[in-house]
Amino acid sequence: MLTDINPKLPMRDKKVTREFYIKKLGFNQLGSTDYDGYLMIEKDRIQIHFFEYKELDPKENYGQVYIRTDNIDDFYQSLLDKKTRIHPNGPLEIKSWGQKEFSILDPDNNLLTFGQSIAD
Repeated sequence: MLTDINPKLPMRDKKVTREFYIKKLGFNQLGSTDYDGYLMIEKDRIQIHFFEYKELDPKENYGQVYIRTDNIDDFYQSLLDKKTRIHPNGPLEIKSWGQKEFSILDPDNNLLTFGQSIAD
């Protein structure tokens, strides 16, 4: 039985990635061990893992994660309050498939889309 999923995304610079996810998105570093070339972060009930890929060309990175939330309006506002850049093609809006969504890009061009069912 499947019980969880923890996506692994590429990062060029662990310090930059850590700072972005902690300061801009409100995540915490997972665990107390600092693994060389590997980062694990968490927020609420989700984890995202990162592996170091120094040669990554962000223009050629297509990493994507869809994250469901149960309070998208407050989360979106918290990101605006922290001056987190929202993807220019991904502002908060209701989609035809019944989701309220928005998107951001992290420092390595990984696309994070946050969504909440409008039936909630």
